[in-house]
Amino acid sequence: MKLKQFIYLFALGLLLSCATIPKGFDAVSPFSKEKYLGKWYEIARLDFKFEKNLNNTTAEYSMNSNVTIKVDNNGFDVKQKKWKQAISKAKFVDSDTIAKLKVSFFGPFYGGYNVLSIDSNYSQALVAGSSIKYLWILSRKTTIPVGIKEKYLKIADSLGFPIQELVWVKHTD
Repeated sequence: MKLKQFIYLFALGLLLSCATIPKGFDAVSPFSKEKYLGKWYEIARLDFKFEKNLNNTTAEYSMNSNVTIKVDNNGFDVKQKKWKQAISKAKFVDSDTIAKLKVSFFGPFYGGYNVLSIDSNYSQALVAGSSIKYLWILSRKTTIPVGIKEKYLKIADSLGFPIQELVWVKHTD
């Protein structure tokens, strides 16, 4: 799959998920975008075809000059034996103190990005799309403490996410 196709398909998936938070969910508030910026490692995800076969997945968040957030996603496709990258922009839906964002890979099409839980040091995060089909556990390191992992799994399970389907991402140096 060529990079343009990858980006198109990833964006299409987000478009289909809409740019909202699932009913009954709450985004983290208060939220500090400054603390959230930087590199995150994907620890686990609900797999979907746009990330299928990817390991070593990361997302790096930085500010664009127009107050949107640049999202640089990278992952290694273990089947095709090559790195894939998708760059997008995110913006807050309401206030930048509420972790409810929308992400676009091109044009006016946005998908939901909602931080459901985050530790006080902004070291681990539980993130959902706009439905229970999209879930990520993120960390500033390639591993996550067992207690945090169990906490996030409990939260996700209570919200109806199919946690038994999570893909646990492998990271190599």
